[in-house]
Amino acid sequence: MKYRFGLSLLCLSLLGLALAACQSPNPYSASSAPLPPAPPQAANQLDLSAYPAAPIDYARYRSWSWLQPPVAAGGSSPEQLQEVLENGLEQRGLRRAQSGSPADVQASASLRLETRQYQVQDDVGGFYGRGPYWGDAYGMYGSVPLLRTYERQVLVLRIDLYDARSGQPVWSGGAEADASGSQAQRSEALRQAVGDALGSYPPR
Repeated sequence: MKYRFGLSLLCLSLLGLALAACQSPNPYSASSAPLPPAPPQAANQLDLSAYPAAPIDYARYRSWSWLQPPVAAGGSSPEQLQEVLENGLEQRGLRRAQSGSPADVQASASLRLETRQYQVQDDVGGFYGRGPYWGDAYGMYGSVPLLRTYERQVLVLRIDLYDARSGQPVWSGGAEADASGSQAQRSEALRQAVGDALGSYPPR
């Protein structure tokens, strides 16, 4: 009987110690501090590089003017290049701005003459007939490839358009055309080059 009483007393003592430990203050405490204020210049700075560029509205471009006089070569005069390019731009909805009137875009163009080299392979030496190694039979003799190199002059055209307000480039195009032949053929080649270069304006 005394043994059971002593065991019960021991259990009660241990339980009391455990409860006392649970009620003791927690040595760890939460703390917080306010974030430091942002620097004053951060409110006035906007990082535009973090945002994609807005798409260009080509429909608002209706008129154009020269950023600088065009440069022409290859038998074509600057006046001829101006005329052909003006007709090409008008076909695409851009009209030459009247003198004294602001333009929506400004254009620059350059035309130069370059010499290109080309190679053509010709097979020569081929023969079909009675051969010495087949008796009365017919056969095909092997041919030897022959490379021929020739030169051709080409017109190289480049056109650039800039926003008249911001000065930023908004479009560029280029094309090449055969410059060999007569003066009339070169004029036709110039019109073809302008048409090919402006074929991608406005972008779709």
